[in-house]
Amino acid sequence: MHYRTFGRTGWQVSEIGYGMWGLAGWTGTEKAEVLRALDRSVDLGCNFFDTAWGYGEGVSEQILGQLIKNHPNKRLYNATKIPPKNRKWPSRRGFQIDDVFPADYIVEYTEKSLRNLDVETIDLMQFHVWEDDWAGRDEWKETIQQLTQQGKVQAWGISINRWEPDNSLNTLRTGLIDAVQVIYNIFDQAPEDNLFPLCRELNIGTIARVPFDEGTLTGTLTKNTTFPPNDWRSTYFVPENLSSSVEHADALRPLIPAGMTMPELALRFILSNPDVHTTIPGMRQLRNVESNIATSDGAGLPAELLEQLKEHRWDREPTEWSQ
Repeated sequence: MHYRTFGRTGWQVSEIGYGMWGLAGWTGTEKAEVLRALDRSVDLGCNFFDTAWGYGEGVSEQILGQLIKNHPNKRLYNATKIPPKNRKWPSRRGFQIDDVFPADYIVEYTEKSLRNLDVETIDLMQFHVWEDDWAGRDEWKETIQQLTQQGKVQAWGISINRWEPDNSLNTLRTGLIDAVQVIYNIFDQAPEDNLFPLCRELNIGTIARVPFDEGTLTGTLTKNTTFPPNDWRSTYFVPENLSSSVEHADALRPLIPAGMTMPELALRFILSNPDVHTTIPGMRQLRNVESNIATSDGAGLPAELLEQLKEHRWDREPTEWSQ
């Protein structure tokens, strides 16, 4: 495993982190297998774990807390998120911070996460949705500074809405945000335009989420793929999205080097960018852990291939189904 400096925090984080959303909202998850996968990831050097209260209403946080206890001799970084009070993912233009992250609510859910994780301090607390219009409000700024001074949170971050990397720039310029979590992959290259350069300038930690485009970049979806009604992907991969996603993935296939899989190509694309400090694939099985972490070998993609992959940038606008 290779490690990168996580912005101004100075933390040395594994460039392959662990996304823990798979414990909630996805069918086909077997808890015992997930627990084995988590332990295996630690054995292989993973030390950055991203969860949220919203993943099973605290259950995922509790699992991460137990994992930390099971490995007392390892420095494992916990990153979690405060859910929006109105329970709307993503946020929408016009939402007011008083309805989403009022000051007392930020404190309440920080305390809940501390109990679920069973830790004295949260390494990285993130706002699970965000609107840049909130950058000028003082209440959230005062609250997070107080929680930091009290030693309850070490660093603060925002998780940026899908396909809206620039919906964060004014907030980052407040100097109070230490990390951003943004969708970045072969298709979603827009963070390279403005977000990553600003993060470089301000020395902000960057987390690339959705490295496989919710499964499209695994190369396993077809236009006939369906999901059970209780799986959130059934409302995301509506016909118009599924068809386009499969076509974009199919267009990549001629570029996959011999001996490489599409998921490996997807991860190596991200790891080839030094502006990314860690990426957090969901890993629900041992084989996923071993194959994903194996890409952290310092071998980036050739410059010529990276240029070809630039041509597969797919700029999308948020819709009712983009969540």
